[in-house]
Amino acid sequence: MRIGLEVLAAGCALLALAGTGYFAMCIWAGLRFLSHRRETPTFAPPISIMKSLKGVDPHMRAAFRSHCLLEYPQYEVLFGVNDLNDPAAALVKEVQQEFPNAKLRVIHCPEVLGANGKISTLAQMLPRATYEHVLINDSDILVEPDFLGRVIQNFAHPNVGMVTTLYRALTGRGLWSRLEAIGINTDFMGGVLVAREIEGGIRFALGATMATTKSVLAKIGGLESLVDVLGDDYELGARAAAAGYHVELGDSVVETAVADYKWLDYWHHQLRWARTNKGLRPGGYFGMIITFALPWAILAVLAAPRAWWTWAVLVIVNIVRALAAAVIGLKVLQDSEVWRDFWLVPLRDCAALAVWVASYLGNTVVWRGERFRLNKGQLIRTNSRG
Repeated sequence: MRIGLEVLAAGCALLALAGTGYFAMCIWAGLRFLSHRRETPTFAPPISIMKSLKGVDPHMRAAFRSHCLLEYPQYEVLFGVNDLNDPAAALVKEVQQEFPNAKLRVIHCPEVLGANGKISTLAQMLPRATYEHVLINDSDILVEPDFLGRVIQNFAHPNVGMVTTLYRALTGRGLWSRLEAIGINTDFMGGVLVAREIEGGIRFALGATMATTKSVLAKIGGLESLVDVLGDDYELGARAAAAGYHVELGDSVVETAVADYKWLDYWHHQLRWARTNKGLRPGGYFGMIITFALPWAILAVLAAPRAWWTWAVLVIVNIVRALAAAVIGLKVLQDSEVWRDFWLVPLRDCAALAVWVASYLGNTVVWRGERFRLNKGQLIRTNSRG
């Protein structure tokens, strides 16, 4: 029995040390991102920003206002709604009254083209966009005044087909909201930067910012080809890269609001992310087993509490995990709340490991109150509620 526990402890310790290496790579990738020299934006074509709306999200008004304060010569913001009585449409009208000179338009998109309502709306909006360059982002994204210039300058290089950006999560009031935010700000964004270094660039996009052109979208199959895809942001970037375009990571960081989850909402949201990623990048997703360094170290101590080396591994993991949080959360994302919630990291990382394991136990997800079955990223309705 004792030998078996020591073998288990050794296995967990090895995974923890591998995870320590991963977080060391996060530190290195974060420092590399910070060392990137910012250029003064000189390329500034007119651009259409498109947002698909459904209901009112936290910080939505502030997000809309931030898009009216952009320091950019010529742009418009299009808001697509499936139902003109959606409360988000009324919020747009309020912002229009506050910024009468801003080019804001509400676009009615009544058709349901597929299971992904967001892409269904965006596909109907695109022909109404005035300009060749378009930028898609989520309804709750807050941006800095120089955001658009920083993103669009990348298109001065003719091979660039898409630009995306990192984002930091604004936490809500509840425990589960804070758990998701600390995970995004100290782990997930680090993983994005590591992927950028390992793969020699970005091969996907993040929903916080997807800037491209109508020509690129047409070449990769159009938005209509994604109306049944759950990970549409990832897929847009992957298709652009597969078509031979460069996908760039802009040097701006935007903000997104995390909902005030209850436990079940948090679990459904995390599991949806996990099973989407598993379907899109199965090899890389399985490799995430080494990223749960802290849970593995804790399990090693629990299996062999009298062994000095399990405690040594736990100390090392905590130090490197904290350094990664400092570089990614504080330096790269400039999130001042990282240390306030750092005590939640063990709980969040253990929850993340549980989600990773659970993701292999089925292929259904709950999204917007409906249950779907996933097949290689494709949404298939199950005719049941979540």
